[in-house]
Amino acid sequence: MTDPHPDPEPAPEHGEGHVRPATLDTVEAVVRAQLSKALGGRRGMLEAAAPTLLFTLMFLTTKELRLALAVSVTAAVALLVVRLVQRSTVQFVVNALVGIGIGWFFVTLSARNGGDANDQALAYFLPGILYNAAYTAVLSLTCLVRWPLVGFMVGSVTGDPTAWHKDRQVVRLCTQLTWLLVLPCLLRVVVQAPLWLGGHSGTLDADTAVAALGVLKIAMGWPLQLLALAGMVWLLSRNRTPVAA
Repeated sequence: MTDPHPDPEPAPEHGEGHVRPATLDTVEAVVRAQLSKALGGRRGMLEAAAPTLLFTLMFLTTKELRLALAVSVTAAVALLVVRLVQRSTVQFVVNALVGIGIGWFFVTLSARNGGDANDQALAYFLPGILYNAAYTAVLSLTCLVRWPLVGFMVGSVTGDPTAWHKDRQVVRLCTQLTWLLVLPCLLRVVVQAPLWLGGHSGTLDADTAVAALGVLKIAMGWPLQLLALAGMVWLLSRNRTPVAA
C-alpha cells in the first residue's frame, strides 16, 4: 500500500543537480549585476551630474557664489521631489545633495578664513579631489594586500563575505577589476589637483581654474567611470569563474 504522505525527497547538494539562478552562476555575472545596480542607469548619472553642471555655469556667468550654490541645491531638491512622487529610489539624488552639502561646508570654511569668491569657488571642488585621493589609496591598498574590494561584492551575493578569497582565480580576477575602479579616481586626482593648487596659489588664473575644474568634474565623472566599466565588461566577458558555494 502506498503511503499517502510520502517523505519529501532531500534537496540535492550543490554540484549534484542544484542549479543556481543564471544571473549568479559566475563571478562575472555577479559583478555585472552589482555594477549595474550601483550606476543607476542614465537617470542616476544625470542626477549626479546636473547639480555640478548648474553650479559651474551659474558661477562663471554671474560670479555669485551663493546663487550658484542655491541653484544647484534647488535642482537637486526638485529631482528628489520627482523621485519621491514616483516612489522610486532616491539614492542618487541624495548622493548629489550630500556632495553639495560637503562642498557648501568647504565654501563656508573658506569664507570664514577670509577667502574671496574665487577661493570659495575653488573650495567647492576640493572635497571631490580629496575623496578621489582617499578612494584611490583605499582601493589600491585592498589590491596590494590581496583582499580586493570587488571580492566583497561577490561575497555579498554568495552569503559568505570571505569564502571567495580561498580561490586564487577569483582573487586574481577581483584584483584586476578593482584596479580598473582605481584608475578613474587616480586620473581625476592627477589632472584636477594641479589645477586646484594653481588656482589657489595664484600661479594660475582663478577663473580659468574654476572653469576647468567644473568642466573636468563632469567630463571625468561618469564618462570616465563608464570607460573604466567598459574595460571591466571586456575583462568579464573573457572569463567564466564559477561562484564558490
